[in-house]
Amino acid sequence: MRCLPILFIGLLISHICTAQSWADTLTLIDKTFSQYKPENPGCQVSVSRNGEIIFSKAWGMADLERSVPLTTHSILEAGSVSKQFTAAAILLLEQQGKLSLDDDVRKYIPELPDYGAPILLRQMMHHTSGLRDWGAIAELTGWPRGTKFYSNEDALEIIARQQHLNNPPGAEFLYSNSNYNLFAIVVQRVSGLNLAAFTKKFIFEPAGMTHTSWRDDPHRVVPNRAIAYAKRGRGYHTDMPNEYVYGNGGLLTTTEDLLKWNQFYQQHRFGTASLYRKQTETEPLANRSMNIYAAGLFINNVMGWYTVTHNGSTAGYRANLETFTELGLSFAVLSNTGEFNINSVAAMLRKIFVHPKTPIAPTSEKSVQLSEAALNHFTGLYRNERDGSSFYLSLKNQQIFLDNDLPLKPLSENIVASNNFLLKLDGSKGWYIPFSPRDTIPLIKLEPAHPLPKDLEAYTGKYFSPETNSWVTIEINKDSLTIHLKPSESHLLIPTYKDGFKLDALDADIAFIRNGDSGITGLSISITRARNVVFKKAESSSQ
Repeated sequence: MRCLPILFIGLLISHICTAQSWADTLTLIDKTFSQYKPENPGCQVSVSRNGEIIFSKAWGMADLERSVPLTTHSILEAGSVSKQFTAAAILLLEQQGKLSLDDDVRKYIPELPDYGAPILLRQMMHHTSGLRDWGAIAELTGWPRGTKFYSNEDALEIIARQQHLNNPPGAEFLYSNSNYNLFAIVVQRVSGLNLAAFTKKFIFEPAGMTHTSWRDDPHRVVPNRAIAYAKRGRGYHTDMPNEYVYGNGGLLTTTEDLLKWNQFYQQHRFGTASLYRKQTETEPLANRSMNIYAAGLFINNVMGWYTVTHNGSTAGYRANLETFTELGLSFAVLSNTGEFNINSVAAMLRKIFVHPKTPIAPTSEKSVQLSEAALNHFTGLYRNERDGSSFYLSLKNQQIFLDNDLPLKPLSENIVASNNFLLKLDGSKGWYIPFSPRDTIPLIKLEPAHPLPKDLEAYTGKYFSPETNSWVTIEINKDSLTIHLKPSESHLLIPTYKDGFKLDALDADIAFIRNGDSGITGLSISITRARNVVFKKAESSSQ
């Protein structure tokens, strides 16, 4: 840990607790991060106050094969924390008069289809464009990210094949990496510099980020790079990003450099002063519901304080960057293992350094006691009418559970809730209302399906999608339906509603398509971040 100016230690102590010494704080930090063992992959943490780094330390190993310890100068990947730098590049190009956030993306990337309505750059920045996530599409081919060496050009090819959007532009917040991979391409086509060169010139060098670059060249040697790992059983396996895409992720950096960036743009030294406003500006959805996503940044309220934050995950790397702007307090966390939840790690830091702004008031949404008959009113199978996904509410020991896993509390005779959403039911229909971003999604209650083995034959056959440029094969195995995304792998399909199945291996839902007397003519797969991808049944497979 670096030497700390006495003034800043005093300021920090006064903020934390007058009765708590700095030595006590250091002890608490070490205890909190003791889960990162010296012999295992580790974690890098830096904390700044009013632009000055007041704490910086690393735990664990950077390279298990060579027994190299992780230090504060080790280089790790920042995952989706990278998006704020890509967004900043787009905003700077707008300030330079080279583009406008109100431009249609097809002005710069004409390879994209015409979806009947323009997709604005600002909608891409706020994840309301409707563009399907190219990585989710790749997963439907049987070759998800990390299994092939994808580049931004590959991502563009996949995105350009999509004949439909997830949602009308501006209508919903649905996180999609496609937006930011396309931004990297826009930066290059507009400025003449690739994203790596542009950000080095206009962001990294002016901000003093001397240890930061992009994973733009897969063959480049990166001194002090920490290897990423995944925990498997009692040991670890290397888990490195096997891809060339960047802009959505791919930033190579340190926690101290991330805090330099925070200071640079939050003190209005990036571009003009008005640029900070655009970086943190959010826009409502088309239905006026709130959206908390700004320019690669989540704008939120935590413990009563205004926060600017983003986390990230790529292969075994994890990241979190967060600022409590009213306190002048920033936290940066980078890890080379996915063993621990990065959100929990960030919460542990907050608990040490941040007091709630005001006493937390008791929630007005208290649970109510309902009879077993009233609780049974909630049970059943529900389908999301936007994407065809389904979930099941069950009753166990007088407790409602979502998919036998998440406990829900009843707030009234027709509302159940978790900490993140409400489910409001009205007969055979209902609404799913996530708290952030707040939205209202229609649900319908359906009868669960229990097809007999003889009924499954109608679904078998080969199906092709031009959007994935791949085939899937549906077969029967031991009286159950299975799907083959590629010849060497098969996954069980679990019946849900009529002609509907769940593919747990991909957290996906499949709905078979009928055409009157023609029987099954196709199927639609909805996976996280890519809805209703249609596969047409081969004629030789028609029933």
